[in-house]
Amino acid sequence: MQKRSILAYALSSMIAGACAPALAQPPAASTPPALPTVLYGAAYYHEYMPYERLEKDVAMMKAAGFNVVRLGESTWSLWEPEDGRFDYAWMDRVIDAMGKAGIKVIMGTPTYSIPAWMARQNPEILARKFNGVQNTYGMRQNMNTDSAAYRFYAERLIRKIVTRYRDNPHVIGWQVDNETGSYGAANDDVFVRFQHYLEKKFGTPENLSKAWFLNYWGQNLHSWVDLPRPDGAQSTGYKLEWSRWGQMRVTDFLTWQAGLVRECASARQFVTHDFAGALHSDVNEEAVSRALDMPAVNIYYWGQREYYNGADQTLQADFTRSLKRGNFLVTETNAQSTDWSSSFQYPPYDGQFRQDVYTHLANGANMVEYWHWSSIHANQETYWKGVLSHDLEPNRAYAEMSRTGAELKKIGPRLVNLRIRNDVAILWSRDSLNALNDMPFAKESQWGGTATRADYGSLVRQIHRALYDLNVGADFVFPDTADFSSYKLLVVPSLYVADDALLRRITDYIRKGGRVVMTFKSGFTNEHTAVRWSMAPGPLREALGFHYQEFSNLAQPLALKDDPYQVGAANKVQHWAEFLQLDTATALAWYDHPFFGRWPAITSNQYGAGKVIYQGTYLTDQLQKAVLQSALRELGLTGQDQQLPASVRTRTGINGSNRAVHYYFNYSAAPVSFAYPRKAGTELLAGRKVSPAEKLTLAPWDVAIIEENAVIEKDAADKAGR
Repeated sequence: MQKRSILAYALSSMIAGACAPALAQPPAASTPPALPTVLYGAAYYHEYMPYERLEKDVAMMKAAGFNVVRLGESTWSLWEPEDGRFDYAWMDRVIDAMGKAGIKVIMGTPTYSIPAWMARQNPEILARKFNGVQNTYGMRQNMNTDSAAYRFYAERLIRKIVTRYRDNPHVIGWQVDNETGSYGAANDDVFVRFQHYLEKKFGTPENLSKAWFLNYWGQNLHSWVDLPRPDGAQSTGYKLEWSRWGQMRVTDFLTWQAGLVRECASARQFVTHDFAGALHSDVNEEAVSRALDMPAVNIYYWGQREYYNGADQTLQADFTRSLKRGNFLVTETNAQSTDWSSSFQYPPYDGQFRQDVYTHLANGANMVEYWHWSSIHANQETYWKGVLSHDLEPNRAYAEMSRTGAELKKIGPRLVNLRIRNDVAILWSRDSLNALNDMPFAKESQWGGTATRADYGSLVRQIHRALYDLNVGADFVFPDTADFSSYKLLVVPSLYVADDALLRRITDYIRKGGRVVMTFKSGFTNEHTAVRWSMAPGPLREALGFHYQEFSNLAQPLALKDDPYQVGAANKVQHWAEFLQLDTATALAWYDHPFFGRWPAITSNQYGAGKVIYQGTYLTDQLQKAVLQSALRELGLTGQDQQLPASVRTRTGINGSNRAVHYYFNYSAAPVSFAYPRKAGTELLAGRKVSPAEKLTLAPWDVAIIEENAVIEKDAADKAGR
């Protein structure tokens, strides 16, 4: 086939193959119906197997209690071995075998790894990165997803696959693409579209020059054709806008795919996408999720005692649950050990496979799938092991997963569709993440022989980890969240980039009675990442009750005077200090230093009916935990959960029977006992009654799940489950 022009592809896409019958308008994203039970399974690639074993695999899955598989997203070249020649027989037999065993299917659109014939015929599909670096064929996710040629091929294939399986009763949902990112594409068409986006946003090049302060070094623009490529951009405004453009490209691509799928799929089939973990810099998960019925996420963890505590799984789950304020899917988690080499092989300890599943369910997941069913015998992911090892025989992991599957057969209906209500929210700002990555406030340092990294991401993780260790659940809110009033405490990490409207919403929240814990560098720049030209902290000054003109990096950690939060050796701050000058605020802590000691490190200010605590420096983990605990205690948000043993974590939600369900996890290698602090109920795993104050003992890496006997009235349950 001769190479077609971009125009030809654009025209061809109009006739790429309509669904039969075509819908005039694809339905919008909706909330899918409640599931009858937890979905539990794995990604399955029979096409990767070294020999025929479909019947054996299906039998083993069924015996393990698996009731769902993810299929099809990884092998475009089998769906379309040659341009325009499609083959479905290989997949038909897999779906049929799963269906006969009662195993449901989530089908993926196979668009993240293009076939070799496509790269040969249309090399312009491959992404061009900064400074002219051209991707070559071989790795996945090497394309420019904006390419008209790529979109033509992808649309043609998506329509054909979805049309074929829309009426298949075993296919319950569709996953669009896989772990999509911007892939660093800076192809000419990407850049031209970026220029048009700027024209629409700013109107004139002079307006853009003013917003980005391009008079600096005489780089101001008077014609759009003079816009330089982003490869060597020094402008902070340019860099921030380019990062936003990359996010918009991902949102557009996945929204486009979701629309195609809905146009062709059955109304009973849901649409999702599997984010590669959470809190990305180049993917706007909130915007993408508007096009999805429910989001999905791939959450991996480090097994074994030194690293495993459920904290990172919970961080990513809390973020994903917050995207649509509801349940989500875990499309990938550790089957055994992970990594693209054999240098990071840490298979979980006994009990951690099972505990991981219940960790996800406790955080609101309606599905847990392993990646993947069987280990691959060659190529890049040889050592990213599956449920089955390379010998493809039952093993330790399979045995523990079978135990979990048997439990979920019995109690899955009591755990699915969990509604979770939290009183605490963390404001996540992707713009601040990207801008502070470009203009960091600290460099990796060696203090006490330990490497430390401080940036926006580390601060968010520190705050979430402190709340997690305190057994306090948290949601995430976003810069476009219209109203924070449903939360009793809003935590705002380094809101470096914010427009005035967002800062007004925060100050209004405080004035009307809200409580805020905010950290340094908040309110520092406007939405174009230009430092505000009013006295810091700019529009936040009245609410925060101080001003400042100077700041400093800290060459060494500093202690706080008199250890105000009683944390002993952890009574230190590091990396950054703002020289806060009090207006109406009061000091909660001062630096213990001959120079810095004239300025407070932590302040408190009453503003209207609310209150804000401000950290003008980067706290140690233990100090951060103590500050947050103090704020929570003042709000009455602490109680018996905060008295549990150090290794025990608890999560609570409301199930479909309008009963409270309490999870208790022992993230340690030693047994632990405690008095059950809630109302009478049933421990679902053991099937026994539990009374208030009864002694519970958890084995190493164990979990107890207690459903309260009392039914919560529907209105109260809806409020509690938010």
